[in-house]
Amino acid sequence: MRVAFGSDHAGFSLKETLKAELAGRGHDVVDLGTWSAEISVDYPHFGAAVGRAVAGGEADLGVCVCGSGNGIAMAANKVPGVRAAVVHDVTTAGLARRHNHANVVCLGSRVTGASVALDALIAFLSAPEEGGRHGERIAQLALLDRELVHNSEGTP
Repeated sequence: MRVAFGSDHAGFSLKETLKAELAGRGHDVVDLGTWSAEISVDYPHFGAAVGRAVAGGEADLGVCVCGSGNGIAMAANKVPGVRAAVVHDVTTAGLARRHNHANVVCLGSRVTGASVALDALIAFLSAPEEGGRHGERIAQLALLDRELVHNSEGTP
């Protein structure tokens, strides 16, 4: 599986840990930055980069990390077709994938330890997307994406 990673400076160390673990498990890892914890950077750039990679088909799934996971999730979710979810453990990660068909998982390096984050990431990657009522709700989200794109093009 091809997985895109992005983080700000606060999430850099956790991103590196998770990236190495996934690469060691045979996943194709794409690092979209940042590349240092020493230089303060803005999370919207990296959340959007991961979102674009996933929505554009360059990656199957994405992983975003910032201090809380929230800001970078907000940025990724601005990209039509992205369903980024902030997760804190195995349960929230599995539910995000199964019920919400999340395609980007977001973690907070200041609120989730490395071992819990890794377990959550593995749960996210291995959880199957459930259909039925969940699929219907995902279709509703896709309609919202199309509405936003349509409105941003200046057409009523």
